[in-house]
Amino acid sequence: MEMESREWSGVDGGIEEHYTHGRSAVYFTVHREKRDLEGAVSPKSEEIMERQHASNENEEILENEKLNHESDNHSYKPTSNIIINHDFSGGLHQWNPNCCVAFVTSQETGESAKLAGRFAVVSNRKECWQGLEQDITNRVSAGYTYTVCAWVAVSSLHGATDVLATLKLESGDDEVSYKFIAKVSASSEHWEKVEGTFSLFTMPRRVIFYLEGPSPGIDLLIRSVVVSGDSSAKCGDERTDGDENIIQNSTFDNGLNSWSGRGCKIVLHDSMADGKVLPKTGKSFASTENRTDSWNGIQQEITGRIQRKLAYEVTAYVRLTGSTSVANADVRATLWVQAADQREQYIGIAHVQATDKDWAQLHGKFLINVSPARVVIFVEGPPPAADILLDSLVVKHAPKVPPASPPVIENPGFNVNIIANNNLSDGTNGFFPLGNCNLSVASGSPRVIPPMARDSLGAHEALSGRYILVTNRTQTWMGPAQMITDKVKLYLTYQVSAWVRVGKQATRPQNINVAFGVDGQWVNGGQVEAADGETWHEMGGSFRVEKQPTKVMVYIQGPEAGVDLMVAGLQIFPVDRHHRFKTLKNHTDKIRKREVTLKLTSSGSTPVAGALVKVRQTQNSFPFGSCIGRYEIDNEDILNFFTKNFNWAVFENELKWYWTEPQKGNFNYKDADTLLNLCTSHNMQLRGHCIFWESEGAVQSWIRALSQTDMKSAVESRLQDLLTRYKGKFKNYDVNNEMLHNSFYQDHLGKDIRAEMFKTANSLDPSALLFVNDYSVEDGTDARSSPEKYIRHILALQGQGAPVGGIGIQGHITSPVGPVVCSALDKLGTLGLPIWFTEIDVTSDNEHVRADDLEVMMREAFAHPAVEGVMLWGFWELFMSRDRAHLVNAEGDLNEAGRRYLALRNEWTTRAHGYVSDQGEFVYRGYHGAYEVEVVDVQSKEKVNKKFVVDQGEEPVVIAINV
Repeated sequence: MEMESREWSGVDGGIEEHYTHGRSAVYFTVHREKRDLEGAVSPKSEEIMERQHASNENEEILENEKLNHESDNHSYKPTSNIIINHDFSGGLHQWNPNCCVAFVTSQETGESAKLAGRFAVVSNRKECWQGLEQDITNRVSAGYTYTVCAWVAVSSLHGATDVLATLKLESGDDEVSYKFIAKVSASSEHWEKVEGTFSLFTMPRRVIFYLEGPSPGIDLLIRSVVVSGDSSAKCGDERTDGDENIIQNSTFDNGLNSWSGRGCKIVLHDSMADGKVLPKTGKSFASTENRTDSWNGIQQEITGRIQRKLAYEVTAYVRLTGSTSVANADVRATLWVQAADQREQYIGIAHVQATDKDWAQLHGKFLINVSPARVVIFVEGPPPAADILLDSLVVKHAPKVPPASPPVIENPGFNVNIIANNNLSDGTNGFFPLGNCNLSVASGSPRVIPPMARDSLGAHEALSGRYILVTNRTQTWMGPAQMITDKVKLYLTYQVSAWVRVGKQATRPQNINVAFGVDGQWVNGGQVEAADGETWHEMGGSFRVEKQPTKVMVYIQGPEAGVDLMVAGLQIFPVDRHHRFKTLKNHTDKIRKREVTLKLTSSGSTPVAGALVKVRQTQNSFPFGSCIGRYEIDNEDILNFFTKNFNWAVFENELKWYWTEPQKGNFNYKDADTLLNLCTSHNMQLRGHCIFWESEGAVQSWIRALSQTDMKSAVESRLQDLLTRYKGKFKNYDVNNEMLHNSFYQDHLGKDIRAEMFKTANSLDPSALLFVNDYSVEDGTDARSSPEKYIRHILALQGQGAPVGGIGIQGHITSPVGPVVCSALDKLGTLGLPIWFTEIDVTSDNEHVRADDLEVMMREAFAHPAVEGVMLWGFWELFMSRDRAHLVNAEGDLNEAGRRYLALRNEWTTRAHGYVSDQGEFVYRGYHGAYEVEVVDVQSKEKVNKKFVVDQGEEPVVIAINV
């Protein structure tokens, strides 16, 4: 489904809108407790409020009906402007004044004519709802989203007044309802743009569009009206500027007009602290006073000034004052959105660590999916002891970023080690000690290349058996280092490999880390735990630089002070990832395909020869899924991409305990139910994420405050409530998320609680596979979650009777290298449990590099026999937990990573055609899944269609088709 995206260009000294087609938009949602909005909304007339309420009630339709309804009565597809005589060039043709008088006039341009041009005047208005209307019944269809844009003004000399765009909907039984579209505060000084969107989920008998709103006696002036389904029509005013700030009085030049305090007071300043604090941009700035909670701050309502499915960029300058105890704190820009059905949502836009020393810039993006009834933007965050200073706030339509080009890497030198004197034949030359430790060369290290490196390098000369011995270490960061600045190429992915060991001084396991210092920033290249002073351990990881550095240093660090460190065969080499894909394709063909014989016979069991056969796979049985959130499905374009390109789903937050029971006894299953119904209606299978989460930061405050006895009871109630409510609905559950990294429930309820969670969950829903789930298992960067530790963790749970049914690897990875990932899968595969990548996302500022990263992960997973499912952790920009990880850009343009994903899905979908042999057979090799076949008699052209399923198995499968 194509939706509009915008780009802007100058025309005759003004701005004209040009539209191009793309897909659509996104954002990141923050779950918050409900808060009061103080001083955020200007009053509206009772009649307008009643109509909007009636419109909201009219939209209370079952979610499935909203998502699946297709109009049977209308086939009109929205293209350009559906309003006839939109600029009144034909007088009032097709327009009707609603219980009032209207005429068209023209004013000459000039200093005395503030409202120049041709426009309609709606006069003799006795009620606020009287205005100008047009019947658009035969030009709209259910299931489409329409964009409304009209230029309006009023005759009032007493300031601004609201003008509204409204739909009147008449059903077959003469019932009338009203649908609020948008409003704008208009004046007699200049033209204002009222803009919004609407959708019809069912088609009424009549649809009438009209403009209304000013108080009786005030004339309504209308210059032009555009209602479009694909944004190819122009709104048509020179002042329309894509860079226009939608924040009113953004630099406080008009005092505190349009601003209010959110749970506190706000004050205007031209300076503070005897002139030490001056404005950053304008003449004034605002500050808070009497803050009592972190969410108190400065706010402005922007209802009617933003459009759904458009990405907005936010910039502000902030700093702190008022408390010497809070010299720095996190300051956030947040959006509060209330939908027409009264659902509320908080959207985190941006945050910055602000201080009391200087102004800091807040910068971020957001997008609204719903048609909002109210929208408020506010600045919040620091502890109550501190006050917030806000210098300016700018919210503009985010500029489109041109597509990135593939990085050009000359002479990449694949598989060539960039470490000098790697075999230490020249002593420690090329290396230097980081800190005042001592480096020397000794013999006795392994001569074989570590397995992960060998998988990349293939046949290679043996190592020298020499190693660097690091002694006199007085800090954990001390070790051997080497400068590699001139050898590192941008956007090239490097594999890291070494043998490491610690001295016998170690009395407990020691972490060892290959680190990179890139212009003073630490980058993790790999980490391993050395369990004793006798064993050499393989170090494996990866590394990539995406911005031109001035200095790059590699160093090995980690063991405690006083513990000797040994390093052998350090290699850092660029990997040809596409070369490995050839091997993976062969593995994939072997484990994901099966030979299929279609045996065609006539009614008398006679073989049919010569018929044309067309085979099409309709569904791959391998789970390819993604997370999805409740607020995302309000956007038709996100929903369309999701349901079209994935066959499994997991809820990002809506099943988590902090979402379903934010306060004790206050349950919210509505969002999970809505998502479940949606996915079920699209035949999507579901993973349950997650029943518990060991991270203390994800545990509600009311649970943290419980006694041990009450907490145990709450855990049992959570299991009972969730697993009983959704019995049989979720195929998999992550029982207790991230147990390798966190231990809240174990610390409070004892070491047996984890196994008890598994056993209770299994008793309540025996049909669900119960998973462990953790991060940094597959990339070699975290010794806490190495495959070896994960295996020990799973075996320990099983030893306590926990029915662990699957292994979840999250897959939040940077610069993945196939052999490193595959090594982890091989090790975990020895347990014989199904492995799922449960939360894959990859990140790069270049979409082509991101596409390569994604392909590495997808191919490694699909080619490994132990992997039985892949879930992405999102796909749409601003709706992902990591930046620069998306497949679809904010306003709907598919980027290279998205195209690569779709290309892989297409590659893994079988299509075959040919003719039936003399033996009445058609043979092909296809991926496991559901199929449709069409058999066409060459002579008579008669067709026979049949559906069948190819299950997993090594032996050929025979499908009998009677034609």
